Amino acid sequence: MPVDTELAIHTERLVKRFGSTVAVDGVDLAVPTGGVYGVLGPNGAGKTTTIRMLATLLDIDGGSARVLGHDVTREADTVRGKVSLTGQFASLDEDLTGTENLVLLARLYGFSRPAARSRAEQLLAAFDLSEAGSRQVKNFSGGMRRRLDIAASIIVTPELIFLDEPTTGLDPRSRNQVWEIVRALVAGGTTVLLTTQYLDEADQLADRVAVIDHGRVIAEGTTGELKASVGSGALHVRVADPAKRPAAAELLTDILGVEVSEESDPAALTARTDDPRRVALALPALHEAGIDVTTFALGQPSLDEVFLALTGRPADSDDTDGSQTSRENAS
Repeated sequence: MPVDTELAIHTERLVKRFGSTVAVDGVDLAVPTGGVYGVLGPNGAGKTTTIRMLATLLDIDGGSARVLGHDVTREADTVRGKVSLTGQFASLDEDLTGTENLVLLARLYGFSRPAARSRAEQLLAAFDLSEAGSRQVKNFSGGMRRRLDIAASIIVTPELIFLDEPTTGLDPRSRNQVWEIVRALVAGGTTVLLTTQYLDEADQLADRVAVIDHGRVIAEGTTGELKASVGSGALHVRVADPAKRPAAAELLTDILGVEVSEESDPAALTARTDDPRRVALALPALHEAGIDVTTFALGQPSLDEVFLALTGRPADSDDTDGSQTSRENAS
């Protein structure tokens, strides 16, 4: 494989098998240096297995991969010295305090005791954990554990960090805190490979996204490019009087020439359309019919709609191949 110094990660036809199950089936990735690259897909899609191969934790069964210009098979030790990995579950000693965990890891990296203590205090402050530093990790909330786990991954600032579903199970406030940490890592010059099954997370953070399903990359591009690939935009209408929704739906169907769907909100309607000229006619027509609206907006498809169009199922659905899911989680 030719070396491209502009790429942080370059894979060609990457394959991983677990017995008769092909967890990763010919994945090609070209991840630019700098920024956040998202790998999007449901449970069991092959995201974690791909990351573990790139981080040299799993052997490659086929294809090739280079990380920061180094072959992950022949130069595994060099790759390990340049990357960090934060998995789906916190890799911390729950009986130690937050400070003790970070000091221990810093000492393992060769820091002197004073330097290790200083680095631990610096990271705890940066991750808003200073007050919790003296508490045992088993008493941390899920969000605090996740922030400490990421802090532990950057005792020595890596050139590349793998974040494997870092916000799974977190509440909205904790998710936002992790998002800010990711942005700070990028601002500091670290490249981030982020796997997620949350489409809004990819939308918020990723410069480019690869969509993986059944171990294969089925689409790749910016979130805008992926949304544009679906074609039609979504018209969202909310009428002031829910009793007039049926009349509004009938009128919009006639004008737009497409199916109009009723949402769970008793006053809301949605229509898929790629004809803005017809959309422009709809609002005055509703007004003339005496139907007042409180919302009338035409937007790009969401990443949820992109995923549904690409795979035929929502992104939050589990993979139907239980063997693949269990194999990936076990790995």
